[in-house]
Amino acid sequence: MEKVESSIPTTEEEPAAAMAAMTAHHLTVPPGLTPEEFEFLKPAVIEHHNYRIESGQCSSLLAQSVHAPPKEVWSILRRFDKPQTYKHFIKSCSVRDGFAMEVGDLRDVSVISGLPAATSTERLDALDDERRVTGFSIVGGDHRLRNYRSVTTVHEVERREVGICSVVMESYVVDVPEGNTEEDTRLFADTVVKLNLQKLASVAEASACD
Repeated sequence: MEKVESSIPTTEEEPAAAMAAMTAHHLTVPPGLTPEEFEFLKPAVIEHHNYRIESGQCSSLLAQSVHAPPKEVWSILRRFDKPQTYKHFIKSCSVRDGFAMEVGDLRDVSVISGLPAATSTERLDALDDERRVTGFSIVGGDHRLRNYRSVTTVHEVERREVGICSVVMESYVVDVPEGNTEEDTRLFADTVVKLNLQKLASVAEASACD
């Protein structure tokens, strides 16, 4: 299976790229996690949710607790061909000829009306069933999220009051559109990701109860 590609610059990269800032998501506990849980998950944040930020870009990390086993959550999340199962605002999704649920596969997403987007062409960048890591990037379409890349990971945690449950972490990096501020862009993207993660939790918890 493919692993998430590292975004850490190497010595062979251009000097300007090497000078770009790196995210520091491992330094701030996202809402929904205890400090102890985040400390446990910090190695995964450093490995999978670390981005090089160029000028005019922003990034964020969000987390969602799910009262369902990780395998249940992952079975929904890994379906690159069916994002509408848990993602709000998606009207339909189709995949290209030769789709095999492999890195490099493309999907074409139609977005519901009322958003600053109509379509989105997205590429599967990572799918690791063993480590429960997936990621995609937006490579085309009619939207304002330019150079959007995202990574999502699923983790098992144990909580005293509920026992074994899951934590889903999703991060992204995206260009700040012309005429928008970094804060506005992050607020919009965070809201969409947060709603999607909440729906993922609802779908997975309902499925686990069946």
